[in-house]
Amino acid sequence: MSEEPVLPRIRPEIAALPAYRQGRQASPDAFKLSSNENPFEPLPGVLEAVVAAGAFNRYPDATAARLRERLAARYGVSPDEVHVGAGSVSVLAQLLLATSGPGDEVVYAWRSFEAYPSLVAVAGAKSVQVPLTADSRHDLPAMAAAVTERTRLVIVCSPNNPTGPTVGYDEFAAFVDAVPRDVLVVLDEAYAEFVTDLDSVEGSRVRAVLNRPNVVVLRTFSKAYGLAGLRIGYAIGHTGVLDAARSTAIPLSVTAAGEAAAIASLDAESELLHRVKVIAERRDRLVHRLREAGWDVPDAQGNFVWLAAGDRTVEVAAAFEEAGLIVRPFPGDGIRISIGEEESLDRVVEVAAATAVR
Repeated sequence: MSEEPVLPRIRPEIAALPAYRQGRQASPDAFKLSSNENPFEPLPGVLEAVVAAGAFNRYPDATAARLRERLAARYGVSPDEVHVGAGSVSVLAQLLLATSGPGDEVVYAWRSFEAYPSLVAVAGAKSVQVPLTADSRHDLPAMAAAVTERTRLVIVCSPNNPTGPTVGYDEFAAFVDAVPRDVLVVLDEAYAEFVTDLDSVEGSRVRAVLNRPNVVVLRTFSKAYGLAGLRIGYAIGHTGVLDAARSTAIPLSVTAAGEAAAIASLDAESELLHRVKVIAERRDRLVHRLREAGWDVPDAQGNFVWLAAGDRTVEVAAAFEEAGLIVRPFPGDGIRISIGEEESLDRVVEVAAATAVR
């Protein structure tokens, strides 16, 4: 028998980490509703912009200057107050590396975005998970109470992925007032464009009204803009904070094609707003029908809905898969269903009705 090879020593907390679990791919006759992707094709002008940026033998602009300038004008900030990364999750990873290390704590709600625990562990810090409320919302008073002298960063996800509700503006403002000014508060708004609740927190208003250097807003082009495959997102915040994130970034990780596609997507804003309206209306209809079918669905403000299936999660997810619907199960908690093609809705409701507990 051959002996097992001796491997290099790996940090125990990294060795214990599960790999990031992507939403399953779907067969040609199934609907993929597992990754919160946009069901529409790229916005007008995007494919042409990507083709025009086809000098793949050259490195891109490491600063993504054209996109930062465009976003700066959009939000009324300076280009240095915008940082572009390979998806908003990569920017969050940079902020964690810049602020948090061994012995430090990072506070966030749970359940929330499944990448948070891994990102914190990779930084070497400790996760402090604060349970959601009974209606699947952030418990901001409890999160504020969980902040200690070891806390370096707090994440607020609005709308919360995977459960759907947003955080209100007033409660977020009160929360920021309760957090020490030397603790970074990251408002993760990956799904902000789909929000229709006017009382919800909104990043640009937060920065304009609260004027707190310790608040950074994350946004992405992956969801509403439909650029998930090109990996591009951004942060808006104080230059000093973003400079620290830039220092931890992997150089040249934002491609020229991604930057060109993002700029072209911003040029197609009227079509974007139309598509977002279609998806939000489709979402609201699905929520109504799922509730009629017997499920207690939380307020949905992203491009997905949440079924709190609890111990039945794996069983219910299997029923969806059998019906040609690839959904995202979180064993023991529930199932996230992305808003996909119009043709998928009847099939989703049919399976949900058959698996509801009455």
